[in-house]
Amino acid sequence: MSVRVHFLPDDVTVDAEVGEPLLDVAERAGVLIPTGCLMGSCYACAVELEDGETIRACINAVPPGREKLTINLFSDPTW
Repeated sequence: MSVRVHFLPDDVTVDAEVGEPLLDVAERAGVLIPTGCLMGSCYACAVELEDGETIRACINAVPPGREKLTINLFSDPTW
């Protein structure tokens, strides 16, 4: 099943498959999500979903049950 993933504030939309890693989707879309440990513990890759939930992109994939997923990228000068 295909899901439209919309990255903000870049305003980039790309189609992705359910279960596809979010970092892979972002890379394919040309969107940079900073990473650190790649295990979710450093929170460098934290992004916010449209419902306000904060997730770590390095350990999450495109979820099932949605037609569209909006991801708000944080601007953290530390990373």
